[in-house]
Formats: sequence, structure tokens, C-alpha cells
Amino acid sequence: MIDCKRAYAPAEASDGCRVLVDRLWPRNCPRQQLALAQWLPQVAPSTALRRAFKTAEIDFAHFRLGYRQELAAQPGHWWQLLELAERGPLTLIYAARHETQNNARVLAEWLEDELDRRDTGSSPVCYAELFKAP
Repeated sequence: MIDCKRAYAPAEASDGCRVLVDRLWPRNCPRQQLALAQWLPQVAPSTALRRAFKTAEIDFAHFRLGYRQELAAQPGHWWQLLELAERGPLTLIYAARHETQNNARVLAEWLEDELDRRDTGSSPVCYAELFKAP
């Protein structure tokens, strides 16, 4: 299970492994308060993409598309998050004010898609039933 939580919300035992996925450290947030397992600034969107979204040069749909393209180009940046998610609950920590339109939500969606791909077999459809003898 992958969840997302603002950096300013209190840590809970149910959070599991907490990973900060922002390029910048959250303002006025002491390191002890976050109770992080890791900080992965390299998995955050590029500075140019983040600024374009923050200044409303692009909308969330374009930000999401651009960030997903960046994630596809750099699997080494997020690969370890898949391993953490397979072991137990994973909470992606972010500082953005908007709780549904932020990089952590896009990353969580990306990781869930990747986990689904791992679970599927080599063939998306099994035709064995078609070839059984009557």
C-alpha cells in the first residue's frame, strides 16, 4: 500500500516507511518531526517542471504527463521505492499545499502502476481454455 501525506501532518505508526519525495526540504520542519526513513530528492520532478506548475504556466494534467515522462526516463531514481512498497506500507511525504495535485500523488500512481505490471505474468491473456479437449 502506498499513501501520501503532507510533511506538516504528524507521523503515525500506520505510515510504515516514510520517504520524503521533494527536491527541497519542507520549510519550518525539523528533521526529527518528519520521522523519515529516507529523503530522495532525485525522485522529485525537475526544477523547471516544478516551477512551471507552481507559476501556473502549465496545468496539473501537463505537469502529471511531464513528471511521468521524467520518471520513465530515470527508473534508477524510483526503483528502491518499489522494493519498499513490496515489503510493507509506504508513505510518500510532500510539502505542497494542495493535497491531490502534487508530485507525491503522481509518483504514488506511477509506483502502483509499476507494482501492477510486476504482478502480471508474461502474457496478459491466457488462451489455454480455448485449446482444451471437449
